[in-house]
Amino acid sequence: MPEQANTAPKLAPASWGGIDDVVIVGGGLAGLFCALKLAPRPVTIVTAAPLGEGASSAWAQGGIAAALGEGDTPEAHLADTIAAGAGIVDVRMAELMAREADGRIRDLLRYGVPFDRDLEGRLALSREAAHSARRIVRVRGDRAGAAIMAALVATVRNTPSIRVLENYVAEDLVHEGRFVAGLVARPAKGRAAVPVILPARAVVLASGGIGHLYAVTTNPVQACGGGLAMAAHAGVVIADPEFVQFHPTAIAIGFDPAPLATEALRGEGAVLIDKDGHRFMEGIHPAAELAPRDVVARGVFASIASGKGAFLDARKAVGAAFPDKFPTVYEACRDAGLDPVSQPIPIAPAAHYHMGGILTDANGRTSLDGLWAAGEVASTGAHGANRLASNSLLEAVVFSARIAEDIQGLLPVSNRLPLRAASGQLMLAAPSGQESEPVTRLRKVMAADVGVVRDQAGLEHALVVARELLGQARTARLNAMATTALLIAAGALTRTESRGAHFRSDFPAADPAQAQRTFITLAEAKALADSIAAKAGVAA
Repeated sequence: MPEQANTAPKLAPASWGGIDDVVIVGGGLAGLFCALKLAPRPVTIVTAAPLGEGASSAWAQGGIAAALGEGDTPEAHLADTIAAGAGIVDVRMAELMAREADGRIRDLLRYGVPFDRDLEGRLALSREAAHSARRIVRVRGDRAGAAIMAALVATVRNTPSIRVLENYVAEDLVHEGRFVAGLVARPAKGRAAVPVILPARAVVLASGGIGHLYAVTTNPVQACGGGLAMAAHAGVVIADPEFVQFHPTAIAIGFDPAPLATEALRGEGAVLIDKDGHRFMEGIHPAAELAPRDVVARGVFASIASGKGAFLDARKAVGAAFPDKFPTVYEACRDAGLDPVSQPIPIAPAAHYHMGGILTDANGRTSLDGLWAAGEVASTGAHGANRLASNSLLEAVVFSARIAEDIQGLLPVSNRLPLRAASGQLMLAAPSGQESEPVTRLRKVMAADVGVVRDQAGLEHALVVARELLGQARTARLNAMATTALLIAAGALTRTESRGAHFRSDFPAADPAQAQRTFITLAEAKALADSIAAKAGVAA
């Protein structure tokens, strides 16, 4: 790991002053749900932002997929998941996710989530792309994520066994050989001069995704690959890093992060048009706007690249009902001076979800003892090469519940002792109001070379840049971003085919011989980058 200013001291266990029972990194859906499932067991949640903020879960618009409708079945949900996953779905993982969906929806209802209901009191279900039935459980059309998080945050704050450390940025795992022993975190939104050590018998990474590695993303700024990078530096196996899902309908109004126009709009009949009013998806896929996300994203990308632009037209399908049916999207458009009732919405693909991540088993265990992972930071294999719409929140609750059950059965409860600083006085550094030049450079390179369309030259360039920035990293954020970028680019370079969300213009067809998952370590990614740099004459 390169030398960096924010690396925490490695203290001997005897000097730590006690053991936290379970430490959960992340205040999104997976982290909060896991903590609640562990109650009344003592749990500490470490979150980089105030609870309920900084998590992609809160921004989710569509809802949660679950086969609850008349005539729908978990088997049908599984079949749709496998079809979208482009040949590399771990069927066993996807099956248990689909089968346990009903129980997890019931849990969320008990936690107070106000899912929409029809006139007869049944859960209202909507349909999204690549689903064969209406099976999306939602809240007020496009406010599922916000409503779910609000209910869970309130429940967590009223649960005495859960301690929340807000504005603590996790930086490193403390491990002894193949065993996790704790977590290094930095208070004051990561700007404190001195980190703290949280010794733990179990660490659960629920730290979210990697969207801010890209210049255009729908993710909050905290989604920079921090959890994945920490695990990678500890030698944990990473799976499928090359599979980054680009949402096809981010609202292109120059905001960072970009607001999202939910897939449910297309489910309600909204269409994609170019500046001439032509529905370009009709000539690309039989399902047109409801094709899998990777197909739609490439269609939007191609229309923009051709100079014809891309727009989401909901004037006929939604029209005057827009403010009530999709208030989040409506407000985002109005903030930018657009009226979606009477105007098409300009759109562009944006980094949205990472199917890859830390390799886990059915109970969320990683390749490092004492370390579990859930949510977007994990890679269960349930999504394959291309996540089916609204399966992300489902995966988060299903596997975080399984983690809680696994920890309860594996580890007896211990007493939690007070948190202590690593050493010295905590001092606040001056906050930075702007992104650093190396971070901006990395985001541009990832968007250009490891984006919707990729090729060998671009991927090799991205690897060399990520390697360079990793060697120069003096902040935890740049270290995490460069580490994760290195893994994504390495996975994409070694997969010499196009599959799901991974599309290479130099290998545009799928190769049946490569219909398998990718497993890689940071050491292997570094070795590949070193080899390419040496061929290019780049100094170590």
